[in-house]
Amino acid sequence: MAQAQSAAPAPENAPFEVEQVFAGTCGFCHSDGGRAVGKGPQLMNSPRDDDFIRNRIKFGKQGAMPAFDGAFTDTQIDLIVKYIRALKPREG
Repeated sequence: MAQAQSAAPAPENAPFEVEQVFAGTCGFCHSDGGRAVGKGPQLMNSPRDDDFIRNRIKFGKQGAMPAFDGAFTDTQIDLIVKYIRALKPREG
């Protein structure tokens, strides 16, 4: 009987397409790839520091955001924070 592989974090050397991961995991609440308010806040130009964002991704906020500790490695969370910091308005 095969076990689901999605329960375990991806190995450190596995490809991690942060934009796709963000769209599929975070985009439900953080609209337009984090550029607009949705169920969750806009992340582009966030006044929060990197440690706050990293901890919020890892540990969540009860009643507002799930914790992703165990779903993503620390390295992957750092890539998500870097993606958030690089967000710019879409052109056109």
